[in-house]
Amino acid sequence: MKKIIVTGGSGFIGSNLVNYLIKKKYFVINIDKLTYSSNKYFNDVKNKKNYKFFRLDINNKNQLIKIIGKFKPKAIFNLAAETHVDRSIDGPKDFVHTNLNGTFYLLESLRFLQKKRIKPKLIHISTDEVYGDIKGNSRSDENYKYEPSSPYSATKAGADHLVKSYIRTYKLNAVISNCCNNYGPFQFPEKLIPKMIANILNNKELPIYAKGKNSREWIHVQDHCEALLRLYLKGKTGENYNIGSGKNLRNIDLVKKILKIFRSLGIKIGKKSKIKFVKDRPGHDFRYALNNKKILQKLKWKNKISFEDGLRNTVKWYLANKSFIKQIKRKKYEKRFGLIT
Repeated sequence: MKKIIVTGGSGFIGSNLVNYLIKKKYFVINIDKLTYSSNKYFNDVKNKKNYKFFRLDINNKNQLIKIIGKFKPKAIFNLAAETHVDRSIDGPKDFVHTNLNGTFYLLESLRFLQKKRIKPKLIHISTDEVYGDIKGNSRSDENYKYEPSSPYSATKAGADHLVKSYIRTYKLNAVISNCCNNYGPFQFPEKLIPKMIANILNNKELPIYAKGKNSREWIHVQDHCEALLRLYLKGKTGENYNIGSGKNLRNIDLVKKILKIFRSLGIKIGKKSKIKFVKDRPGHDFRYALNNKKILQKLKWKNKISFEDGLRNTVKWYLANKSFIKQIKRKKYEKRFGLIT
């Protein structure tokens, strides 16, 4: 049974990836320090014979070397990251610590282990936000210049550059993925889709930045997981791959779709659950849009889940798993972050 390490495997994308890989009969080692947004719903996998968990900060180089050296995985998926842009505006330090420094210590661990002939393939998971604001109707391909706007995207961009430098200088076996906005089950309700769902369930206002015209590209987390496995199996060392659906939507239209789904399911929406435009986020990019031709043509991957079906199923998942939101303290996701006074 092939062994794979997932750093940040208790986060939203990470937990979905761990579950996906276990179903694919890989032995999965999850390394996560368990922050405020970590998914505690691992009861269905924690007792499986092909799953192992280590509570660890990836800045702990000595322990990383010990774990990687012991299990000798075929691949490492690096998903350990702070991801909420508003929080990065409030306090960039944690983002530098995990996104940038953490990636550095992981790379240093792999550089050390190369000398011992332990050479797992690193799949470093990044974001479309490193490309910055995409103007007009264009879409950013893998050669597009980096212009990050927030401390979050800047630390992710810096980590990407570190990985590229280790590939070139130390011949590290690694690929980088840049993915668009994910959605699906187990997402912490500080992000747009689960936040709107949670607020509707709690009869709260539905806050949208500015006039809601900002455009984002969306992909279901299951499609993302399949793409990541394809990068491990077929991705070429030293290459970047954009993972996108080609599906863009304005935030205002997205929230209206969620409201429509609730109504179609016969669920009464409280009087307070109305769209409210709020002060915009500082440095807010207007549009992200990926050109995904490379992964479609070179690796023969494409997303399978339509946005309409995926969004509807996501709403239904949160309705069927209300305990997921109830076990999270509201102050952890209801408070507005990223305001500069």
